[in-house]
Amino acid sequence: MSEIENFHAHVYYDAPTRAQALSLCETAGKTFGVKVGRMHDHPVGPHPRGSCQLTIGKEQFTDVISWLVLNRAGLTVFTHAQTGNALKDHTDHVIWLGPSETLELSQFR
Repeated sequence: MSEIENFHAHVYYDAPTRAQALSLCETAGKTFGVKVGRMHDHPVGPHPRGSCQLTIGKEQFTDVISWLVLNRAGLTVFTHAQTGNALKDHTDHVIWLGPSETLELSQFR
């Protein structure tokens, strides 16, 4: 197995939940010092809808994921390891908070 460099948590949203997702991501950034990516209002890469990426260090994983579990308020969060194997990172090395969604994986094959 490859070494885990860090984790990405993608907070999924649609137009009605954009402000909620933005607030969740900004609060995670302020609370844990994690890197907060841009708000993508349309599908980007393998993600099926709008999302904002949080980059979580290995040492922060337990605290940040526990906080997201308690504070996501119905938003779906797709979390995956970063090992350098993008296909496995988006299929085998994943955790879904909320219902899972279908990713567009053709770019990784």
